Amino acid sequence: MLMVTDPEFRLAMSRFASGVTVITTRDAAGNPHGLTVSAFCSLSAEPPLVLACINKLTFSHYAFLEQRAFVVNILREDQEAMSRQFADPAIDKFSGPLFSQTTAGLPRLANCLVALECSLVETHDGGDHTIIIGAVEKAEVNAGKPLVYFAGNYQNITE
Repeated sequence: MLMVTDPEFRLAMSRFASGVTVITTRDAAGNPHGLTVSAFCSLSAEPPLVLACINKLTFSHYAFLEQRAFVVNILREDQEAMSRQFADPAIDKFSGPLFSQTTAGLPRLANCLVALECSLVETHDGGDHTIIIGAVEKAEVNAGKPLVYFAGNYQNITE
């Protein structure tokens, strides 16, 4: 069977526009963790489930499995800097951005378009990623437009 090459696959997938999220949690010691995730979608309306994919080599990977709860922060169009900060593995991700805590003690970013508080219900192997499925327990929706990622660049939606 012929397989697409890595560069071909990356180019093809870059043509799929996606919203940008930062997914946050805490590890067992209480340290906040977060990362930028574009592989995110709604999975089910009844019950309300979402799906996200986290690279197994990401430093924070273990914290999501350990805590078994997370917050999906869907970014607004003016939050590109926040997306970049949480995508960079070399910096303190929680220095600078405003965040609060959920009632469960999870870090939640301020001023996002949407914040979904989730409990982890299942994980699945997805090659070099772990697919996490979360039950949405609380949703907050705010005004604004989403930050979009397309063809390797951040985009804004125009009307």
